[in-house]
Amino acid sequence: MVKVKLDSRLKTFASSMRSDDSTDEERKLWYLFFKKYKIKFRRQKVLDGFIADFYCPLAKLVIELDGSQHYSDYGKTYDQWRSGIIEKNGILVLRFSNMDIRKHFDGVCLMIDHITRRRIQEIIEAKEGVTSRLSPPLGGE
Repeated sequence: MVKVKLDSRLKTFASSMRSDDSTDEERKLWYLFFKKYKIKFRRQKVLDGFIADFYCPLAKLVIELDGSQHYSDYGKTYDQWRSGIIEKNGILVLRFSNMDIRKHFDGVCLMIDHITRRRIQEIIEAKEGVTSRLSPPLGGE
């Protein structure tokens, strides 16, 4: 990941978002899922000059919760541009709507768990030089 000197105002803003400015959906996901989850996630993490709602460094995974402002033409374009910058560092960005959190909370949590574990496994295998657990043995047998 590219090291960027963090603007102190951005760090302060991220800190205030953790304490005061979280949405109901962010608080629900944090307190009912991530806070108890065995794999560590961080809230309002500054990455590449942006503030990610949730970030798991082990899985290189960002979780974003999108309110209505994200569904305007500008919001969609901005989110796509922002995600592209973050993903250039090998970080996957997953987006869920606030409605998903309100209506399908358990399903969202299951999906986050599945993708987090899969990402960690892929990262471990890549570090070990393992291409696939399903690859045939050398020699084609």
